[in-house]
Amino acid sequence: MKQTMDYKSILENYISKACIMSVDIHDDGKYGNIRIVAGNKVHQDEVKRLEGKEYTENVPYEEIFPKSLNFEDYCYRSAVLSEPHHSYIEVEDYGVWLEMYFLPLWSDKENTGYCLYIYDAKPMANAGIMSDVSPDISSKVLAACIKLHGAKNFNECIDEVILDIRNICEARRCCIVVVDEEARESLVLADSMRSGYVAARTTESMNKGFYATVESWKETLAGNASLIIKNEQDMEVIKERNPIWYKALSRNGVKTLFLFPLKYNEKLVGYIWASNFDVRHSLMIKGVMELTAFFLASRIANYQMVTRLELLSTMDILTGTKNRNAMNNRVEEFDNPVYIVPTSIGIIFADLNGLKKTNDCLGHATGDRLLKKSAAILQQVFVDEDIYRAGGDEFMIICINCTFEYVEDRLASLRKICDADQEVSFAVGFSFREGKFDIRECMAEADAKMYEDKEEYYKQYPENRYR
Repeated sequence: MKQTMDYKSILENYISKACIMSVDIHDDGKYGNIRIVAGNKVHQDEVKRLEGKEYTENVPYEEIFPKSLNFEDYCYRSAVLSEPHHSYIEVEDYGVWLEMYFLPLWSDKENTGYCLYIYDAKPMANAGIMSDVSPDISSKVLAACIKLHGAKNFNECIDEVILDIRNICEARRCCIVVVDEEARESLVLADSMRSGYVAARTTESMNKGFYATVESWKETLAGNASLIIKNEQDMEVIKERNPIWYKALSRNGVKTLFLFPLKYNEKLVGYIWASNFDVRHSLMIKGVMELTAFFLASRIANYQMVTRLELLSTMDILTGTKNRNAMNNRVEEFDNPVYIVPTSIGIIFADLNGLKKTNDCLGHATGDRLLKKSAAILQQVFVDEDIYRAGGDEFMIICINCTFEYVEDRLASLRKICDADQEVSFAVGFSFREGKFDIRECMAEADAKMYEDKEEYYKQYPENRYR
């Protein structure tokens, strides 16, 4: 027989912040209002500090704490299902990490459940608490970490991990989307779908015009560390916060969903989400994903950093073309016995006329602008080819598996654009080979022809010769 409880007397025994939560139960089994019935003095002082007003009892929890489906789920499980729970989450709105305990209490009301909520907030994450998880969760997270750490091929590794996550969740689809907020771009890094499922939006289509949806997820999360939708009642939250996305989810038959942001050093790296997962394991899934998301974000951020460094080591920052280091590496590939040699090759050297005169007379800023413009013209003409800045004013273009006519056509287009522009002028030489060839001989021939063309240019325009 349930007893009438003096909840305030319970709170007096707790030094930590503590309060009594009530959860109303509807006849259909769904929960209604979740209220803070009473709180101890430490909790009351915390409310006064956060809200700047006097403490009042028996108020909806969202008047004090940020609205969170995860928090509501814990209250429901503890107050209604009589399950004790412990969790550790980041509360972005307050910039703190929250350790939470939920303990079920007897209720003297038929359609209302109660639980004791004890919490503590810290500005930094505690690794010891984060790692204090069940063996079932830790084994799954450890398996993912081993794959992420030991893989030589990053993309294959991520594909394998996302498949494992989808299988753990028994989800219809699971996806990782990486985000570049500065460039306002998003890209699907990995995508796993249940056998037989045909997605309305493919991986390829999600890479085009999907950023607006991804950008809206931040407001949908509303400062929470994750979003877990288990039923229609939870789905109403998305309907309220993000109606456009809600309509898209409804059209695609999404009934359940989880969404976790991937962050590294407070910077958003991307998101991982899964649809139509098995809600019976929602707490286990939450535990696995909270830790796995942490390691995924770290691995993805590290991969992106290495990729950027590799790009910087091969790119000419001023012109946006590849640099001499990349050119030398590319030439050396032809010496590698495992390299599949192309059936034909065209080597083009293009030397920008008049750069030294421009630098000396008009300044290096003007010369840099001329270099950028010349590189842009080459990129416009040789769209699918590798362009290298071989020296200060010299570029090399490599065309593989091409025809002689193709090279001549591209050079004709280059001359036409330069004639119309009148500011950019190139001395050009090229070499073309089919069958067996020595790339260095091709380069030497193209370079010699370029200098011949440069001499012809100065014969025609002697006033432009500058020493």
